[in-house]
Amino acid sequence: MDKVAIRIGPFAIHWYAILINIGIILALIFAWRESKRQRLNPDTIFDILLVAMPAGIIGARLYYVAFDLQHYLSYPLEIIRVWHGGLAIHGALIFGGLGAWLYCRRKKINFLQWADILAPGIALAQGIGRWGNFVNQEAYGYITDVPWAFYINGAYRHPTFLYESLWDLALAFILVYVLRKKKKYHGQIIALYALGYSAGRFWIEGLRTDSLMIGPIRAAQLVSIIAIVVSLAYMLYKSRQHQNS
Repeated sequence: MDKVAIRIGPFAIHWYAILINIGIILALIFAWRESKRQRLNPDTIFDILLVAMPAGIIGARLYYVAFDLQHYLSYPLEIIRVWHGGLAIHGALIFGGLGAWLYCRRKKINFLQWADILAPGIALAQGIGRWGNFVNQEAYGYITDVPWAFYINGAYRHPTFLYESLWDLALAFILVYVLRKKKKYHGQIIALYALGYSAGRFWIEGLRTDSLMIGPIRAAQLVSIIAIVVSLAYMLYKSRQHQNS
């Protein structure tokens, strides 16, 4: 499949960019409706994203570059050439979340409340965006003979992009239609997102062939473990606090 969807002279629009933008638009629509449902100013979403999105893109690139630093120090111009590939979702989530937190702190608005509003849309956008990996023929797994294997790079392999897409879409559905209605405190939905996404990512990452590594450890699995522990600790703390109030 051609990675480029539209060519206009020397300019090209890639399927990956189209899919990511579709995911972002759908996430914005949901967050807009949810903020209005909670009688909050939906314009705040755009204000937060004006900070979080650039921070997330920079973070996604820096995170990836950090794991191949010797190469990028030898070819520093490659650092800014993101169209050559190399964005890491964990970097985007960490830096994007930090940017959102700094903005909310400066404006004196509740970061966790808005994080809860945005969390289901983030999962939805990830589920859609993963199909960009299929178009680019990347983020696939080991060779396998399972009936649902995809033919990629000369062999039938685990379609790990499909696994994560389905996992993220299911997570978005659960957050919206099940857990959102049972929310008891601010931060509960984003913590459940972190827990659910990280649990799936830990399993799926073990099947991939292109993991970023920290020595013998897959970086995404290590980050997933940390996220699971932090989210569980936060929910336990808030649950006890809620019971004692």
